[in-house]
Amino acid sequence: MDVKQIFLLSIDALKERKARSALTILMVIVGSGLMIALNGISAGQNVFVNKQLNTLAPNILFVSSGQRSFGQGPTAASITINSAVVDRIRSLPFVQQVVPAYQGQVSLQSQGNYLNSPVLALDPLKIYLINPSLQMTDGSVIKSTDQSSIIVGDSIANPPGKTSAFLFVGETIRATASYVDPITGKQQQATKSFMVSGILQPTGNNQIDRAIIMNADAGNTLFHKSGKFDEMVVVAQSASYVDTVQQEITTLYGQNIGIITPKAILQTRERFLNGNNSFILSVAFIALLVGAVGIITTLYTSVNERINEIGTLKAIGAQKSFILSMFLVEALIIGLLGATMGLGVGIGGSYMLSDFSGPRPGAGGGGPGGGGNQVHVPPVFLPADLLNVWTLSLILSLGAGLFPAWKASRLSPILALRR
Repeated sequence: MDVKQIFLLSIDALKERKARSALTILMVIVGSGLMIALNGISAGQNVFVNKQLNTLAPNILFVSSGQRSFGQGPTAASITINSAVVDRIRSLPFVQQVVPAYQGQVSLQSQGNYLNSPVLALDPLKIYLINPSLQMTDGSVIKSTDQSSIIVGDSIANPPGKTSAFLFVGETIRATASYVDPITGKQQQATKSFMVSGILQPTGNNQIDRAIIMNADAGNTLFHKSGKFDEMVVVAQSASYVDTVQQEITTLYGQNIGIITPKAILQTRERFLNGNNSFILSVAFIALLVGAVGIITTLYTSVNERINEIGTLKAIGAQKSFILSMFLVEALIIGLLGATMGLGVGIGGSYMLSDFSGPRPGAGGGGPGGGGNQVHVPPVFLPADLLNVWTLSLILSLGAGLFPAWKASRLSPILALRR
């Protein structure tokens, strides 16, 4: 069997049907390119999310009233977190610090503009316990004992999609909060003026980027909490003691208190991302299968059109294996060209798609650190993933060419020449 001759005949056959061959190759390019692009974007998102979660201190626990799991609200609230509960947990072995916090929602007014924002009221200096890598914009100052100063997350200072900043360091704003009067049971409003003492740089953590941070006493007064905290940040002596501290708190309060750890958040995120990635790759695989169907259609039609040619080759002594190899090589060439060009198309396309996910850091937002929370997430490509997609495209192409090649090899030369 002359391999060179088989390749030359296969290439000539593809050239004779340029338009059909080009469209079939394009289908393979689209399928493999889409698979590579979506795989790269998914891998980039995994790296980005893990990087952001890894900025959380590994030795902290978020404790709230009521049983709670990541992504869900409390299901029970029989435990009221007050100073006595805080002191009790603080006295546990392996607990380094306990930072109680109030939570709420306010409407901010700045220069005639309004924006709703969640509030985290605690000692502002303790925010570094949650995220040790936090950085602030130039001119920012933390005034932990000043009840009239606040620190603002980047997405509040520079709302995504806006061309100008909502507020600046040193500006005085008004915050309006709603609460229920414990005596009358009616909803009331409280308004207080604050001075913006600092703006946080983007962290990728929405709990920080989309919130304002104020002194705990200021939050207690503004929301009329009466000393009843919404959550505590419990700091273990080290990451190795987190599970022990969690077990001790659960032993004290049972399932009536909720505990979330960075490890639990990471595991939940990983399960979500794995499921999402599987769905995305299945869609891309379907696109690749469509390309394989195109190869079957092209080669099957080619067999019907080349019956006389096949009959002539068999009449002059061509064996079944020669005919079979000739059509399989055509499928191989289509797959080889489509898979190889699909690599470049997929890599380039993934960068184009990722650019639509949000502006790069520093774009938009008009203030320091602009860009809001919509940071650019670059795709990630691993050589093993690229090789797997390329190999899969090639295998599917060869598999698609098997039936047309087998049909061509089984043709009777006498019947073929009669047509």
